[in-house]
Amino acid sequence: MLGGIEAGGTKFVLAAGRSPADIAARHVIPTSDPTNTLREAADWFRAQGALASLGIASFGPVDLDPGSLTWGHITSTPKPGWRNCDIAGFFAQTLSCPIGFDTDVNAAALAEWRARGASRQASLAYVTVGTGIGGGVVAGGEIFGRPTHPEVGHIRVARHEADGEFAGSCPYHGDCLEGLVSGPAIVARWGRRLDELQDEGTREVVAHYLGQLCLAIFSFSAVERVVMGGGVMETPGLLERVRDSFAKLDNCYLPGGVERKIEGPALGERSGITGALVLAENVLSQQDD
Repeated sequence: MLGGIEAGGTKFVLAAGRSPADIAARHVIPTSDPTNTLREAADWFRAQGALASLGIASFGPVDLDPGSLTWGHITSTPKPGWRNCDIAGFFAQTLSCPIGFDTDVNAAALAEWRARGASRQASLAYVTVGTGIGGGVVAGGEIFGRPTHPEVGHIRVARHEADGEFAGSCPYHGDCLEGLVSGPAIVARWGRRLDELQDEGTREVVAHYLGQLCLAIFSFSAVERVVMGGGVMETPGLLERVRDSFAKLDNCYLPGGVERKIEGPALGERSGITGALVLAENVLSQQDD
C-alpha cells in the first residue's frame, strides 16, 4: 500500500492505494498547527494499514537537498507556525516507511506529465494559483531545479495600468505575483474571491499578471505547455483571459516550431494527490534498486 499527502496551506489531502491510478481511500483534514495536523494525518494512515512508502507533496519553500541536515523541512514559509517544520522526518519516524518528498507543484507537474502519456522528450510546467502561487517544471520525466525548486510565485511583474494602489500582500516582496493575485491577495484587495466578483476589470487585472507568468515560464524553460490549476483558476473564463493576455504580451516573439499551450489540469483537482503517490512509488522503486 502506498500513501500520499498533498500538504497545502489550507488543507491536507491524504490518500492510500496500490498505485497512483488506484486510490483505495482518501481523506481531507484542515491545515491547522503542525502538531495537530501531522498527528491527525498519521492516525488516518495507521488506520489504513502498513504503508510500503509515503509520498509528501508539500507547500513551501522546502529543503529538497538530500545531503542537507534540513532535508524534508518546510523552511521560510510565511504560514504561521510552519516555519522549519520537519514534515518528512515526522512521518518517517511515526509510520516507519521510506519517504518521497517534493513540492506540491513539482509532484503535480510530474503527475500531469504522466497523465498525458508524454514521450521522454515532452515537457510542461504546472502552476497552481490558490492560497499561494507555485510552479514546477518537468522535462523528459525529470523535475527541473534540483536540489532546490522554482519559486515562480515570487517573480516581480509589471503593474497593470489600472492597478497601482494595492501594495501587495507578500510579507517578503509586497507586490510579487503571490502578493498580487493569490487567493488571499485577491480577498485582501477586493474583499471577495475572484469567482464572486462581477467586475470584469478585476479578472482582466488578474489575467494580466498570470499572462506575464506564462510568458516568463515559456521564455526561460522552453516548455511546450503550461498547466494552470488551483482554486483561483476555477474562476469561469479566467483561463481564456490568461491565454489572451499571454498572446498580447508575447506579440508573436517566441520562436516558432513549437505550439505553446496554456491549459487546465488533465487530472483536475487530483493532480497534487496523484503526484504525491507518484513520489511514493518512485521512492519505493529506488529502495528496490
